[in-house]
Amino acid sequence: MDNRDEVREFLTSRRAKITPEQAGLPSGSRRRVPGLRRSEVAALADMSVEYYAKLERGSLAGVSPPVLEAVARALQLDDAERAHLLHLAQAADGSDVLTRPRRRTARQWTPHRSLQWTLDAITAGPAFVRNGRMDLLATNHLARAFYSDVYATPHNQANLARFNFLDHASHRFYPDWDQAADIAVAILRTEAGRNPHDKDLHDLVGELSTRSTEFRSRWGAHNVRHHGTGTKRFHHQAVGELTLAYEGLDMAAEPGLTLTIYTAEPGSPSEEALRLLTSWTATQEADATTQQAAG
Repeated sequence: MDNRDEVREFLTSRRAKITPEQAGLPSGSRRRVPGLRRSEVAALADMSVEYYAKLERGSLAGVSPPVLEAVARALQLDDAERAHLLHLAQAADGSDVLTRPRRRTARQWTPHRSLQWTLDAITAGPAFVRNGRMDLLATNHLARAFYSDVYATPHNQANLARFNFLDHASHRFYPDWDQAADIAVAILRTEAGRNPHDKDLHDLVGELSTRSTEFRSRWGAHNVRHHGTGTKRFHHQAVGELTLAYEGLDMAAEPGLTLTIYTAEPGSPSEEALRLLTSWTATQEADATTQQAAG
């Protein structure tokens, strides 16, 4: 696969982030661009300037793991960035074919009934399954209510990235909107490196790039991340402010999918807010059932 532009932009952006001081090099006074020079990265990686320049032009096909590791060390890549570089190299020489996640779309995939049972058994917090494109593929009742803003607009297509950048409701739902936007783009960028053949992902990125300057500027930064655990703030239309911890678990039986569970600190106002959300959900479902019976 010809992914030389992606490789070039990623390596160039990482080089620009490392200052000479961070690399243990003298800063000098005649630097025209931020970050390290190619020659400095080459020296830190113990390779010729010509060879590193070839890599930075996007030629990763056939590059050995020790060379990739040397580049990662020189650029001080974190775990997510290292994995992204490896995925780019695998895509460049076609060695990702066997490890590539099976292509699926939200319309084609439905959860196995045991997975839905598992989700429904989680009653204290929102639980959902998403893919690397941030499509919501399966939820428990509380997650459906938690993301009621996402589902309220059909144009969102149950996609968290589309909601984040194209739906004004996201600015209320995410009090730390910039942080949420950064995370969403980093997840999509990570998926693009891991599964570069996903047409649906390319279409989504194209749509968001065309319609959102906020997305477009972040996409150009080439930031990636592993989104496994942390804490986020939300503002739900029915129950107000919530501060929730989350755990993201890769699904061994469904490569490429992630199960995420949100929970609140015991005894906190957010735990009480989740209880209120559960009651609100039950009321909404009861009202819907009554309306269907009346119709």
